[in-house]
Amino acid sequence: MEQIALERLTGVIAFARAASLGSYTAAAKSLSISPSAVSKSVRRLELQLGLSLFTRTTRSLTLTSEGADLYERALLLLRQAEEIEQHALAVRAEPSGTLRVTAPLPIGTNLLAPAIPGFRERFPKLEIDLRLDDRRTDIVDEGIDVAIRVGDLVDSQLLSRKLAPHRLCAFASPSYLKRRGTPTHPDELSEHECVNFRFQSSGQPSRWPFQVGERVVEVIPRAAVTVDSGDAVLAILAAGGGIGVAPPYIAAQYVRQGKLIPILTRFAVERSSITALWPENRRGNPNVRAFLDYLDEIFPKLPPWDELVVNA
Repeated sequence: MEQIALERLTGVIAFARAASLGSYTAAAKSLSISPSAVSKSVRRLELQLGLSLFTRTTRSLTLTSEGADLYERALLLLRQAEEIEQHALAVRAEPSGTLRVTAPLPIGTNLLAPAIPGFRERFPKLEIDLRLDDRRTDIVDEGIDVAIRVGDLVDSQLLSRKLAPHRLCAFASPSYLKRRGTPTHPDELSEHECVNFRFQSSGQPSRWPFQVGERVVEVIPRAAVTVDSGDAVLAILAAGGGIGVAPPYIAAQYVRQGKLIPILTRFAVERSSITALWPENRRGNPNVRAFLDYLDEIFPKLPPWDELVVNA
């Protein structure tokens, strides 16, 4: 009976995560297991319960009416289990175990990843599960401890802390500017070769914002090159490919190496904020407290990458 109960609990966890994320693949990534393991766990649960929980197609999972009812009950069970775990963690003073952090790929690659070794040196008993993805993760359902996000926040059930402004600035290589000249106003961009970013989610090109007087003016440049990777945009610019817009924290390494120069800096826009989010039930979690304190070191009052733009 204990083995059957354990299998059912495993199946409930796999089912709830697949229902939240809409696919076995996404659920498997969240649980750090294979998609086939998720599928088998859910199928075993269906056989044990004598219910069909999903309507399956080649591209998606849709809850049946019985599955929808069980999903709400499963979430309640998992959240109660989560509360037990968080209570136990809060009693323990020293950070240890696993800290699950999610962030957009550019922030994770350029800011968080280089800082993690120092954090682990300070807290060697703590393991980091860093998930870099531009999709909007359901922090509670996926068991995330801390999420770093950019832009407007809509989930009022989460605690939050502003880390830094999210600026956008134009950059170009010294060789390009020597060859084509340096624009002094956004209106002059039409005379230049531009490299633009295209969003993978929508297929739409990025709008370049500039602070012109009291207004923020958005421009979609006539691009010589369009690419759906922010890192690729910077690589093309550094190779002399033209002018592009990027967050300074991505461009900073190129600027320090002398491969890129910030331009039109007096028109640079503080577009939104970089913010840390964490669930209410993580308030007393020592792992989360330690990481939030460390984020204050990663994101000082005037981040060094923004100083490159502000003082340019």
